[in-house]
Amino acid sequence: MNKTDMRHICHKAVELWGESLQTVVCMEEMAELMQSLSKNIRGMCDKSHIAEEIADVEIMLEQLKQIFHVRGDVEDYREKKLER
Repeated sequence: MNKTDMRHICHKAVELWGESLQTVVCMEEMAELMQSLSKNIRGMCDKSHIAEEIADVEIMLEQLKQIFHVRGDVEDYREKKLER
């Protein structure tokens, strides 16, 4: 799937479930990733589960970029931070 397709699907999700709910779902997905990372440190989680949780967070971050209209800002900040 290309970026355009992903963005379209994310846009449809925000339209269907709303900005507030999708913002909460994003927080929940980030918490699930945090929990998986914590479990991994304790030897209780495998890499495939972490990969799945990262994918969930990436999808939700795409929705946040759309909700807050910050795609360009995010790209600018990412570039600046990587250059540091």
